[in-house]
Amino acid sequence: MVSETETSAIGNALVVLGAAGIVIPAFARFRLPPVIGFILVGLLVGPSGLGALAADYPWLRHVTIGSTEDIALFAEFGIILLLFSIGLELSFRRLWQLRKLVFGIGAAELLFGGAILGGALMLFTDHATPAAFGLGIALALSSTALVLPIAGTKSAVGRASFSMLLFEDLAIVPIIFILGAFAPTASGDSTQLLFATLWQGGLVIAALAIGGWFLLPRIFAQAARAKDPELFLAASLLVVIVAALATAAVGLSPIVGALLAGLMIAETEYHGEVEAITAPFKGLALGVFLISVGMGLNLRTIVEQWPELMVAVGGVITIKALVTAALLRFSGFARRGTAAEVGLLMASPSETTLIVLAAALQAQLITSSTAEFWQLVTAIGLTITPLLARVGHDVARQIEMRSGDADDDETPEGRTVIVGFGRVGRTVAELLREHDRPYIAVDADIDTVAAARRDGFIVRYADVARPGSLDRLGIENAQAIVLTMDDPVQQLRMTRRLRQKYPDLPIISRARDADHAAALYQAGASDAVPETLESSLQLAEAVLIDLGVAMGPVIASIHDVRARMRHDIMTKGRLDHEPRVHRPQIGARSGESG
Repeated sequence: MVSETETSAIGNALVVLGAAGIVIPAFARFRLPPVIGFILVGLLVGPSGLGALAADYPWLRHVTIGSTEDIALFAEFGIILLLFSIGLELSFRRLWQLRKLVFGIGAAELLFGGAILGGALMLFTDHATPAAFGLGIALALSSTALVLPIAGTKSAVGRASFSMLLFEDLAIVPIIFILGAFAPTASGDSTQLLFATLWQGGLVIAALAIGGWFLLPRIFAQAARAKDPELFLAASLLVVIVAALATAAVGLSPIVGALLAGLMIAETEYHGEVEAITAPFKGLALGVFLISVGMGLNLRTIVEQWPELMVAVGGVITIKALVTAALLRFSGFARRGTAAEVGLLMASPSETTLIVLAAALQAQLITSSTAEFWQLVTAIGLTITPLLARVGHDVARQIEMRSGDADDDETPEGRTVIVGFGRVGRTVAELLREHDRPYIAVDADIDTVAAARRDGFIVRYADVARPGSLDRLGIENAQAIVLTMDDPVQQLRMTRRLRQKYPDLPIISRARDADHAAALYQAGASDAVPETLESSLQLAEAVLIDLGVAMGPVIASIHDVRARMRHDIMTKGRLDHEPRVHRPQIGARSGESG
């Protein structure tokens, strides 16, 4: 006979899978964030929703969740998998590059934000100093579980957000111990316990890093030899759970261990397979966490205290957004638009806020009613995080558009002008930036320009089809102009106009094929690069290298064929013959040309 506990567990699984399989696709169809969908599901099926009617209608027990504790373990595991996946996208080298953001801006954001929030609570409420600043630090924390899936870790917004969130995750343990030290009945053992946790945690992290360096390649090599995806999944989950339990055993947050596990696997050649095989579980587990957030929303309390709740939510968001944006901007780590977007994205409280509130309640710094109020503020803040992200994106775009023509110091003389900032234009800009060559790019798509400027590129909005638009860029002082647009007619027209006005200006243009390149040469282009021919040359290069031909002869032969093709296109407008790649003998020494 099936027990009541088993029936409840099956009902919980039904709710989670139903949300993932039915509700979320429906939200996606209407272009609504799935985050909000999961939270609304939690609100609907939680204790303050349909779950409140389960006593009168027993059949509702099969489609509702009685309490947050029923799925708390799965929600915590979802956050652990999220941090593990973030670690997979990083590396120790990249983490070292972010150290100034992590321990500089991250520390300043948490301390200044907590201090200002605590001061505001002392000013407008009757909280004592320890309670006010404990609440301030708790509310200054931001949501790793929501911010990073929205922002990622590769864009300028994502890098800044990740750096501050990483410091917050590392600071959780000291915060909890400090709150315990301020407890009315606290003894002197709290400080000793804090230092013991920190040095023991350091030893555990070092042991995990060293052990992972030697053991992980061997573990995943065995799984690869078996050619069984289930073994890869089992090995990945084993590494995550061992690392999380090891850090939790010494008092650190388990998400620190999960992040470290991801970083260690990222250094192996198996990180791509591990990332692909764990991705579905991460999304589902994160959905469970969001459902638990929705379950924490008590509709009756919200209705009764909605003015106070709205003031509290608005105050927390305003203070955090201003502090974060100001720190990023005035420290020089971010542009105005990026700073504004990060500020709004990080403005809500965090899931870890709930942990700190529980610690403050246990230390008798706050009352249970105060803890419940700020738990509701946190849940509401988490719910509106996707909306804040959208507002931040739009605000950043408007700021970048208004400031786009005012950054004269970013466009020195002797720069390269890139027209069009799609895939090709971005690649050209990345290489120019890598070699410290000044450039400026223009594009007619406002969203493309805003996104590029948030990523740190020097891009302006301009419609080059309009007469005089390029003249405002100072073409007469440019070293070269690169045309990367995907409009062959516009490229030809612009090439003729530029050549007539600037006879000595190098004009490098993207071409679709040999015929288009020939037309561009006739119009006055200095160089025209046909995409179809370049892809065939790259393919031939890859084939020769895979066959064992030395790199030097391959590069030399590819260079010869490219020069012959360019000559044919310039002189006759077409290719007289099929491309002939000279194949040197296999095993030829590097440097011997064919």
